[in-house]
Amino acid sequence: MSTWPSDNIERKPIKDLIPYARNSRTHSDEQVAQIAASIKEWGFTNPILTAEAGMIIAGHGRVMAAQKLGIDELPVMVATGWTEAQKQAYVIADNKLALNAGWDDELLKIELGELDGMDFDLSLMGFDTDELADLMGKEDLTGGTDEGGSGSLAERFLISPFSVLNAREGWWQNRKCAWLARGIKSEIGREDLDPTCVPKDTPAYMAGRGNNDGGSIFDPVLCELAYTWFSPPQGLILDPFAGGSVRGIVAAELDREYIGVELRGEQVEANRLQAAEICEYKSPAWVEGDSMNIDKLCAGVQADMIFSCPPYADLEVYSDDPADLSNMPYDKFIEIYRDIIAKSCSLLKDNSFACFVVGDIRDKKGNYRNFVGDTVEAFRAAGLEYYNEAILVTAVGSLPIRVTKQFNAGRKLGKTHQNILGFIKGEGKKATINCGPVEVYVQEDE
Repeated sequence: MSTWPSDNIERKPIKDLIPYARNSRTHSDEQVAQIAASIKEWGFTNPILTAEAGMIIAGHGRVMAAQKLGIDELPVMVATGWTEAQKQAYVIADNKLALNAGWDDELLKIELGELDGMDFDLSLMGFDTDELADLMGKEDLTGGTDEGGSGSLAERFLISPFSVLNAREGWWQNRKCAWLARGIKSEIGREDLDPTCVPKDTPAYMAGRGNNDGGSIFDPVLCELAYTWFSPPQGLILDPFAGGSVRGIVAAELDREYIGVELRGEQVEANRLQAAEICEYKSPAWVEGDSMNIDKLCAGVQADMIFSCPPYADLEVYSDDPADLSNMPYDKFIEIYRDIIAKSCSLLKDNSFACFVVGDIRDKKGNYRNFVGDTVEAFRAAGLEYYNEAILVTAVGSLPIRVTKQFNAGRKLGKTHQNILGFIKGEGKKATINCGPVEVYVQEDE
């Protein structure tokens, strides 16, 4: 049962108070000085509100001012039995009342998105409907008329085309569920994989191939964004590391052609059967074979976009086939990986975009290999320019359970993001003209 702390005030050492790591309110030096002056004149008129473990729920500015004044102890009230959603929401609600502080818009957007995903009533935090629409990225903050456009950013582009995409937001999760409800089951085709091939600590943030029992499912909303923004309607998407069915089915539903190369015959067959049940107008194509031979397997192809999520070296093992890149030492993997990217890019039309979704991986000593950087250099070596980059904020999943062990053992941070790397073959303006205006897909229930 949650209880309001009432007037149970006690004094606690300031060193025992833990700032909320994602506090979206910002305080300038001038603002902290103003609070300090007020404390010096009248003392603490309001105690600090904390959770049971000492995390600050309300009073971050006052704590900063107290530190500035050299105060060692502060009056504290403790909220007991509050849910995580209640704590998160109250931090924002209390900050909304602060008149002399600013917002970290990106953090605030992430916090509101998570609360929305937990079905928390956002109106309880003091924001009106228009404010929430702006903060949640549903409206163009400039009024929706920049550079001759009309309507909100969400109406025009599905989501604001910023460099941070938050897959935790409620609307994103709802849209993802709507895609999956069409019958997409990317995990089909992997039932026969030896579970011992997949590391037990495979992170949930991977958007690659398979499912959460042997990998992870590619996010159809991210796929939709990439196709909508960086390829023309009826254009051809080339995917050198196809894996499951998601990218092909979404392409077909968005009126794009799709060719994906996949090593495993059982996966290709499963993808084809699934597409036959779902896709009404276009049929995505999967080619069985080794991506090292993509130039031969897809000879004559002129792709309008390259889009893929490659295997993360040996982090996720997809088969016992020696030709499978996930079975190779990293140096050998990168050598072949670069060759596949070069051959794929040779099949891409001039003035077109390419996009890879990747995440960095660690070696056996726990150090990052710089797979993201290696991917960028591979595309550059293939003649493309590094054009866009974005961070996808992904679901936390089971990370809170796993992060304590990995952090205590080696100070490894829990990873809840992926890197979206964008490249251009030719000129960005010409590629944009080739893509044409952005046409947002309207789902059946919209």
